[in-house]
Amino acid sequence: MTQAARNVFVASRLPKRAGVSGWVATLQPRTLRAALSEAISADVTIIGGGFAGLSAGHRISRLDPTVRVAILEAGIVGEGPAGANSGFIVDLPHEVSSDDFSGESEGKFRDSVLLQRSAIALASELAAENGWSKDLFDPCGRYSIAMSAEGDKHLEAYSQQLAKMGEAHRLLGREEIEAVTGSKAFTSALFSPGTIIVQPAAYIRAVADCLREPVTLFEQTPALSFERSGDGWLVKTPTGTVRAGKIIMANNGHAESFGFFRGRLLHVFTYASLTEEFDPVRLGGERKWAATPALPMGTTVRRINTGGGDRILVRSRYSYNPGIEVSDAAIRSAGRLHDGKFAHRFPTLAGVGMQYRWGGAMALTRNHVPAFGELERGVFAACGCNGLGASNSTAAGIAAAERVLGHRSELGRIYDKLAAPVLLPPQPLTTIGAKLHLAWREWSAGAE
Repeated sequence: MTQAARNVFVASRLPKRAGVSGWVATLQPRTLRAALSEAISADVTIIGGGFAGLSAGHRISRLDPTVRVAILEAGIVGEGPAGANSGFIVDLPHEVSSDDFSGESEGKFRDSVLLQRSAIALASELAAENGWSKDLFDPCGRYSIAMSAEGDKHLEAYSQQLAKMGEAHRLLGREEIEAVTGSKAFTSALFSPGTIIVQPAAYIRAVADCLREPVTLFEQTPALSFERSGDGWLVKTPTGTVRAGKIIMANNGHAESFGFFRGRLLHVFTYASLTEEFDPVRLGGERKWAATPALPMGTTVRRINTGGGDRILVRSRYSYNPGIEVSDAAIRSAGRLHDGKFAHRFPTLAGVGMQYRWGGAMALTRNHVPAFGELERGVFAACGCNGLGASNSTAAGIAAAERVLGHRSELGRIYDKLAAPVLLPPQPLTTIGAKLHLAWREWSAGAE
């Protein structure tokens, strides 16, 4: 992953918000940390205040509370991709149509579980220490829900794989999952008890707000460039600088904006809509649950309850956006798809409209590995979430923090043996291939 030594790295673009996340809009306005407005020094500078960057800051603090850390968040904490997330910190592979686990595949499964449970362990520690409520952080598990015979088949196969691995789970039939969701549209489900469900914007705010000195967060402070300075690096922002020995790039796809992993990251957006509040008596079942689709690239659905009623989240549609931004028209187009999926699943809620619509950026690699490791002497990456931002980015942030401090762990061993992201085909083949592949995967998901 190391490239030829360079001295200066300049951001070619900065993050842009994609719509208004309902998770953010339903919270009280945030009391911001101050922007960086002077020249400071630190031991480690972290670029990015999302799942990876904030987790790295906490892990460094736990390993050595004397290390000075400056975290630079380009925008407002929670209003970037972390706050656009669907809020699943999963502990088991997200792909429920995986091949049979045996031999090398079994080892990869075990590594994936350890990686994701490392993320859950840190999140759970923070929740316990700070007394977070279940509205913010709920260890309630998740459902994978089917709507077709093909989806049922995938869940049954996955159940057999989990049983073989000794992982707790439970299959539910049509009537059982209707009792949970209040919907007759679902045909079966698989319940995984180890997943944590969070209100993602509230969660990432809380993770930021429990940072302690000498870890300092600066909001509305984009890193514009960094350059080699003596034995370390000088990071420049609009109104300040940070001189640090080491840097952690925790900005996911925007690592490429600084020239790293060029031609190795696929920039994909997924979209979500959140309904207006409705009277809970209009929909049977439990008032709080979270479900991912049985088939890859199907529809994620959550029901949440608030003081004024309940809401339904619908997330689906994927688009390839190499510029790492999407238009309002793309969000509206995805929203029309969401409206149809919502109406199909919840006919008793006819007339309930969508109040918020938004998109969230993901960075994928062709060989499904993170964009991780030492890029230049003293510059480390914790990027490439591959669609599991809450889990994979948190784990990558932890592992990068350990690597910066020279700490060895089982999590680090997993990252040590991962391959580097492979090169994508030349343009326009990547764009053509990515768009065709996403369209085919969505078509294959069918009603799911």
